[in-house]
Amino acid sequence: MKVVIAYYSASGNTEAMAEEISRGATEAGAEVTLVNVNETSADEVAEFDVIALGCASYGDEVLEEYEFQPFYDELEPMLEGKKVALFGSYDWGNGEWMLDWQEAVSAAGAELVGGEGLIANLFPDADALEKCHALGEKLAN
Repeated sequence: MKVVIAYYSASGNTEAMAEEISRGATEAGAEVTLVNVNETSADEVAEFDVIALGCASYGDEVLEEYEFQPFYDELEPMLEGKKVALFGSYDWGNGEWMLDWQEAVSAAGAELVGGEGLIANLFPDADALEKCHALGEKLAN
């Protein structure tokens, strides 16, 4: 199984989540490509059947608007029929940005792996990292 994990992380919190998801998927037998959205394109990511997308909550509980949002806007029409996982960290609020993102991915025709996005408050603690690892394992199956 070929899996891509594409993320944007300014503080390193979402990157830590991405790395643990990658470990889980790799240990479960997947061939994993881990990449910052600044280093890839929507077209390259869309070539994979299994896609994990990571972005933290910014501002008024929205996706990061200068790097990640343009990347996602280009990718969204290509998500139909794909298995997609969502993850990201946040500092305040209640995760509204993830609920909105889940709705957008589902409306695009993707299958949401795990049924919902995975969020962590600030840097992921041991429990959050365990959930990241488990999400990676789900991506491989």
